[in-house]
Amino acid sequence: MTKSILVAAALAAAARVAPAQQPMSPRDSAVHALDRLAYGPTPGQADSLARTGVMRWIERQLDEKGDDSRALADRGRDFGGLAASRNDLARRYAQAQRERRLQKQTMADSAGRDADPMRPGARRAGAAPGPMREFRELAGDLAQWTVVRATVADHQLAEIMTDFWLNHFNVYLNKGADRYLVPSYVEETIRPRALGRFEDLLLAVAHSPAMLFYLDNAESVAPGSEPPQARRVRFGYNPRPANANRRPTGLNENYARELLELHTLGVDGGYSQGDVIAVARVLTGWSVERPDKGGGFVFRDWAHDRGSKTVLGVAFPAGHGEDEGERLLRMLAEQPATMHHVSAQLCARFVSDEPSDECIDEAVAAWKRSRGDMREVLRAIFSSRAFWSPAVVASKVKTPLEFAVSAVRAVGGEPDSTPRLAQQVARLGQPLFLQASPAGYPETQEDWVNSGALLNRMTFATALAGGRLAGVATNLDAIVPATRDYDALVEAVNQRCLSGRMTEHTRQVIRKELAQVGDPAEARALAVGLALGGPEFQRQ
Repeated sequence: MTKSILVAAALAAAARVAPAQQPMSPRDSAVHALDRLAYGPTPGQADSLARTGVMRWIERQLDEKGDDSRALADRGRDFGGLAASRNDLARRYAQAQRERRLQKQTMADSAGRDADPMRPGARRAGAAPGPMREFRELAGDLAQWTVVRATVADHQLAEIMTDFWLNHFNVYLNKGADRYLVPSYVEETIRPRALGRFEDLLLAVAHSPAMLFYLDNAESVAPGSEPPQARRVRFGYNPRPANANRRPTGLNENYARELLELHTLGVDGGYSQGDVIAVARVLTGWSVERPDKGGGFVFRDWAHDRGSKTVLGVAFPAGHGEDEGERLLRMLAEQPATMHHVSAQLCARFVSDEPSDECIDEAVAAWKRSRGDMREVLRAIFSSRAFWSPAVVASKVKTPLEFAVSAVRAVGGEPDSTPRLAQQVARLGQPLFLQASPAGYPETQEDWVNSGALLNRMTFATALAGGRLAGVATNLDAIVPATRDYDALVEAVNQRCLSGRMTEHTRQVIRKELAQVGDPAEARALAVGLALGGPEFQRQ
């Protein structure tokens, strides 16, 4: 098998080369729509869409009120821990922090009494399980639930758009309080608004404790301001103010900068450093309650800069509070630069790594007509000539998440409730919710295609097809029959797993490898694995 994987890795290197352009049949159109608006087709789905109408399916996907499958709801019961409220998780996190501090103190005291402190592992002897274990498990469950939803949901476009916005408004789960804030960020802030109005989503994200903590706005206060507790201390009323060791001391520009550069206007959006500072001043006081208070959004009036400001030439008069932050966010949502920046990113996600001006212009026009209704913006993209151009078909390389989920869907696989499939996505280069950069994961081919990555994808594909991938159940009997007619086998794999896109070169490579295998079941697993790891399947 080692020789086969090495041969297949060389085959997979062809994924760097875009396929030749071909006229699109109704089935090709169905495959193209399923590749872009969904995480790839399931067995037989492309044929079904070709018969019933691709545009009809797209309209159903654009229906924000569309109900999803009972199967998805049933699977959700396997992830009951994620149903806990943010308030509950916050209080449990506060308790875990207290237990961790106590445990560290106990271990330090024990180490101090140890007769042989140089003995290796003396400080670790008898240590109890980490108090934060619950939140490490919660992170794994969140990642796996994301993969499960992507695999089995009927409302596939909602999953794609949720992933798009989670990347656009990226938050790093492993930063402090975000360990308990990110689940509600995903399920309460992003997912319900994934196909709604951009302004509503932008406002929700700005009020999200997860974002305010991640980009440090929770610590941003008007210079010279101090909390009421500190003033009481100075006058003798409170000998120990809450959170005394981490009292905010001044303005923090992190969220303001990313709000302009990444979330709205874009790096070339025409703003200045002075605008960044003014935005940071407008958003002073937008903060997060302590975990033992529930970890929710709070506007701290004492921390807000009530002076006058100017952003993008627009005056914000003195004397205002939280309301001027909301006014700012609505203004940014309506900026032409924001429309262009976000529309370009949507076109890059759904059409081409380097989208045409025509595609972006049509999306912007729909944005203006609908005041940022994403269903209308997406409808304009999906009905554009650019989206249906043969030149863009199979022109984008799948991200690790897209590759892994589409491979599981292609063979009718069923992921279980353990985080093992999500761990496989991480090994392929995309650990979910663990991108530290506010820019999120990249979208372009150059960021995902290299020899090591392609070999890892091939290893994943052959393990999946061979039934050796932990966390996923497969049944190839329901997809491709085992047969000693290897030519017929390769064609069946081509039709069932690659939607008929297999090139002659790939066919010859797989057929050559099968010549060395005598067992039909083993040959079938090898053929499916090489096809899923080959160049045609890497593209969407």
